[in-house]
Amino acid sequence: MNYPEKLSEAWKDHLAPKAKDALTVVSLFAGCGGSSLGYSMAGFRECLTVEWDKHACETFRANFPDVPIYEGDIGALTDADALRLAGLQPGQLDVLDGSPPCQGFSTVGLRAQSDGRNRLFEQYVRLLRAFKPRAFVMENVTGLVKGGMGQVFAEIHRALTGCGYRVKARVLNASWYGVPQSRERVIFVGIREDLEVESEHPKPETRAVTVRDALVDVELASDTPMLSTSYAAICARLKQGKDAKTVTPMHNWSTKRVANDKPSFTLLKTNMGHGAGTLLHPTENRTLSIPEAKRIQSFPDAFQILGEFTEAWARIGNSVPPLLMRAIARQVADTLSRSQGIDAGLGALEA
Repeated sequence: MNYPEKLSEAWKDHLAPKAKDALTVVSLFAGCGGSSLGYSMAGFRECLTVEWDKHACETFRANFPDVPIYEGDIGALTDADALRLAGLQPGQLDVLDGSPPCQGFSTVGLRAQSDGRNRLFEQYVRLLRAFKPRAFVMENVTGLVKGGMGQVFAEIHRALTGCGYRVKARVLNASWYGVPQSRERVIFVGIREDLEVESEHPKPETRAVTVRDALVDVELASDTPMLSTSYAAICARLKQGKDAKTVTPMHNWSTKRVANDKPSFTLLKTNMGHGAGTLLHPTENRTLSIPEAKRIQSFPDAFQILGEFTEAWARIGNSVPPLLMRAIARQVADTLSRSQGIDAGLGALEA
């Protein structure tokens, strides 16, 4: 079974009716649904998703028509309303998932500790206390554990532990889990203390899936941006697996050409094909198309990404690769299946 066929099979798992006793998940900062798709592929039933971006919400609804969605500022979502919308009482949820915006931590940006987006994890912690789920998963960029951001990482770890969870954080690479992209992220996993089991991360699953594997029989796209004449002349000299700095001394050019025989470079919302920062096709002198970007991010072809090229690329680049989250979801499900003291724990929460 080749890579597109594996994605097609995973999509069927997403569409399949969920078991009556399926594990439940609520997703915060959900974007267009990369994490949600991973959980759904793993057999979870999503009770609620929270997202403020209008276009992301439109794309989410197109792919998850039966999942309740709160569209708006998470800070305006009260604890009581979140529980009501999810149809849950404290302690009933299995997994709280979330990817608080990471621009203030990212090594691609300015990495300003004063960036207000750095504090959005506090909204995640607030709702973690409200739901009191059996487990949680929180995803963020590796910049969170590099340089001067170590203090912020420690603060987040303390806050999560203080909610009553056994917490572990590891850097995982999406390429370890069948995603044809070298994409590192910090993954926090926590298990509620009363369940008497340690949190775990999934072990690497597969050999690396290459760009060549990913783009087998991919559909053609007519809306891929054209390169300017001068820019195309520079890009034509760019070899596979290299960036434009090997061709031109212009230090602010982060344009890269992906290599056929390796996983792709990290796909970001900013490398959308209009100039510096573009991800180029391995053999053609053009940016990657939306169908190609979907494959590299591990979205099945049937997953709808709405909007024009720039919007669609931003949705993909901002998402969690579904196959990465499927691996994490399966590991969390396995950990919860081995947990102890569940009845006593829920009784204590309800008392």
